[in-house]
Amino acid sequence: MAYVENLSIEEKLKILTDAAKYDVACTSSGVERKGKAGMMGNAAACGICHSFSADGRCVSLLKILYTNECIYDCKYCINRKSNDVVRTSFTPEEICDLTMQFYRHNYIEGLFLSSGIKDNPTKTMEEIYMALHLLRNVHRFNGYIHVKAIPGAEPQIIEQVGFLADRMSTNLELPTADGLRELAPNKTRKTILAPMRQIQNGIVDRKGGIHRIGCNKHNGDDWGLQLPNTRLSKADGWGLSTLQPENPSERRDYLLHSECDLLHTQSIQNLYQEKSKFVPAGQSTQMIIGATPENDYQILSVAEALYNRFDLKRVFYSAYVALNEDSKLPALNTKPPLLREHRLYQADWLLRFYGFEANELLSEDAPNFNMFLDPKCEWALRHLEYFPVEINTASYAMLLRIPGIGTKSARRIVMARKNALLDFDNLKRIGVVLKRAHYFITCKGKMMHQTKIDQDYITRQILQLENKKNWELEYSMTYRQLSLFDDHSFVEKNQDCLMIQKQLSEVV
Repeated sequence: MAYVENLSIEEKLKILTDAAKYDVACTSSGVERKGKAGMMGNAAACGICHSFSADGRCVSLLKILYTNECIYDCKYCINRKSNDVVRTSFTPEEICDLTMQFYRHNYIEGLFLSSGIKDNPTKTMEEIYMALHLLRNVHRFNGYIHVKAIPGAEPQIIEQVGFLADRMSTNLELPTADGLRELAPNKTRKTILAPMRQIQNGIVDRKGGIHRIGCNKHNGDDWGLQLPNTRLSKADGWGLSTLQPENPSERRDYLLHSECDLLHTQSIQNLYQEKSKFVPAGQSTQMIIGATPENDYQILSVAEALYNRFDLKRVFYSAYVALNEDSKLPALNTKPPLLREHRLYQADWLLRFYGFEANELLSEDAPNFNMFLDPKCEWALRHLEYFPVEINTASYAMLLRIPGIGTKSARRIVMARKNALLDFDNLKRIGVVLKRAHYFITCKGKMMHQTKIDQDYITRQILQLENKKNWELEYSMTYRQLSLFDDHSFVEKNQDCLMIQKQLSEVV
């Protein structure tokens, strides 16, 4: 490990932005704050980008590590202490200078700050706190800030950082405690979950002790919405409880016949009350996928338990990129499981917004997602006894389970059918993806085409729609991270390509 001193800020930035590109746990800000007199910047609820692009598009979140030094030797991490890489660190003043300069030039809207662990967790967290303190109170920066909570740091310093950051995240790292012991022996379940619980409790305390909006219709409890006759089971190794229904037939009756009005369903999605000053955008976490042998059912069960027990805003899934050579890791030429990561994100969306539970999508007998079908389609094809569904009478909960119908189009259907019976033309204008949905629905008692409700037949038809998308996810990948400085040669090459394309189109 070579620590290099007297580097310029630009040289440090090149090293520490490149080191940060494997951390995906950042997203839109989730908090909106107007500009204030005497302060600089603002935070837009949906205005913060979360990734770097290789096609010349600008990014709006300065995503860096405070330091790539680390006292730990996690086998999967490029910054592990046994790797021979150039090490450097920012100072709190340099973090402030970079953030303010980039903001003034309209390059960014906020800051995403993660870090290796220099000396010890508490000292590293104290330096991060100093950087945030200078930004907020000296430079009067009012924009969005996302910071990593470092497991093992003293609770007092994590709390102080929570009053300055908009969002905090504590990386779970690996889906199970067994995987953590195998690949990250310096980290433990206790040290990782402790700051998660602290942040959750801090958010609850600043909201007057109420962290969920109750839902009497569905017997909602403090851990989330549950249906009658549920039992608690353990998610692998973490000691997290997740809810599972004991009687599937009751679940079916609920979906097919329950009345769920629009205002009520919107209140379910609006789980959080008015944001407080302590971590107002909530917390998130990240799991590395593919470095250890867990199946999709284990991963999704852990994610569901985290949502239920820690009120996380997001669980991020990061396909493992084989960077380090180790007998306990996949070989260096192993491709990142991008399609698997994509399926987990789709399933995660179903958990959070569509009313699904992990044990509905997967089971111990079928523990992995079909790589050729999205999870919602896969569920529908396994449960053709639910279909076809009459659009004009189906409950909102059932509409959400129809492939090709999303939350927005389901709400539009509920509102529109109050005035008239809907047909397929109406559904198309509403935004329903009929090329996928028409196998599962009827309008006024009739299907769009004469389609037999047969699993093999519908599967073949849907696979034709999925093949091109799956190929793009599997093969259209780049590891190039867009430079935060002007890359003139890259821009010129793009301009040349655009000119050639224009000339070819004119000839055609």
